[in-house]
Amino acid sequence: MSFKTLDDMGDVSGKRVLVREDLNVPMDGTRVTDDTRLRAAAPTVAELSDKGAIVLVLAHFGRPKGERNPDMSLAMVTKPFSDVLGREVRFIDDCVGEAAATAIASLQPGDIALLENTRFHKGEEKNDPALVAEMAKLGDLYVNDAFSAAHRAHASTEGLAHALPAFAGRSMQAELEALQKALGEPEHPVAAVVGGAKVSTKLDVLKHLVSKVDHLIIGGGMANTFLAARGVDVGKSLCEHDLKDTALAILDAADAAGCTVHLPYDVVVSKEFKANPPTRTINVHEVEADEMILDCGPAASEAISDALKTCRTLVWNGPLGAFEIPPFDTATMALAHTAAALTKSGGLVSVAGGGDTVAAVNVAGVADDLTFISTAGGAFLEWMEGKELPGVKALER
Repeated sequence: MSFKTLDDMGDVSGKRVLVREDLNVPMDGTRVTDDTRLRAAAPTVAELSDKGAIVLVLAHFGRPKGERNPDMSLAMVTKPFSDVLGREVRFIDDCVGEAAATAIASLQPGDIALLENTRFHKGEEKNDPALVAEMAKLGDLYVNDAFSAAHRAHASTEGLAHALPAFAGRSMQAELEALQKALGEPEHPVAAVVGGAKVSTKLDVLKHLVSKVDHLIIGGGMANTFLAARGVDVGKSLCEHDLKDTALAILDAADAAGCTVHLPYDVVVSKEFKANPPTRTINVHEVEADEMILDCGPAASEAISDALKTCRTLVWNGPLGAFEIPPFDTATMALAHTAAALTKSGGLVSVAGGGDTVAAVNVAGVADDLTFISTAGGAFLEWMEGKELPGVKALER
């Protein structure tokens, strides 16, 4: 995959650069509760500003469905973004039109402005060519730095890349380079850990991965569906019994592709889904009718660790148990620490992504020790499914 980056832009002094970022941050009133996305956007915006560009930041916020909604105005994000950048950010009340053009005309080289929510316009999510043309009038160059929105073909994420000279920002570049290392052209053996509640949400991921990786480690609630398909009685555990045939087909496909599938053979069970209830650690064949499987057991954890020690690449999406409730975070924390230790020793390229996985890695305190952590949710999953992401495709040379 070949795409242009900020290094290919040439002299941008005095040029108007439209930079698509993902600033869709969680807020409590006017307070940003997690500024991860603001921090991810900062390097590209600061670099362009330092090079003398007039930086015009495009972003969406919430789902206003093509209507102006003061509760979803990016005006609220302007000061928090300014605080993260450590420099002034102006707010412009639209992302198209005469008023926006007039406000932009008053900006000087190096100035940064945040334009109003792109989704206030109905044409944004429809990738309307007329809206793309209006947006393009405001800029000379386009930078897409929002990998987490790259799975959507919207006016500001895909359309603009065809209307102006287009480049990947630093955050987008880091994502694409990490993903290329992890599944595009990885060093084998490759392990994929796929966890979470339901097989149905990750069917396409599992089907795609069995032909790409050497080890597929399945955890979380979705492991129960595979265990049940193999004839294990999983008691009251979360399980999609209607997907038994699909699970068996995935296992057969893995067999045919020479991919080893790892399912837990010991598990932690309880009769109650709450913090610190009475638990038993047992063989998977010993689950009683009124018990729920809520985590992998220590032997299964150790087997995962042993498999990873033979691997050169790891892609991880989803926890191994009900990690948000102690003590059912044990296997997920152990995986995080193993992946971090192997990465630090130089033996493993580790890429983790998805909300629960990022949360788990942060709780484990190893976020800085993995090779790369993707903050993208849907885009990361679609990439793991082998799908073409429109926002990325549009940046290819």
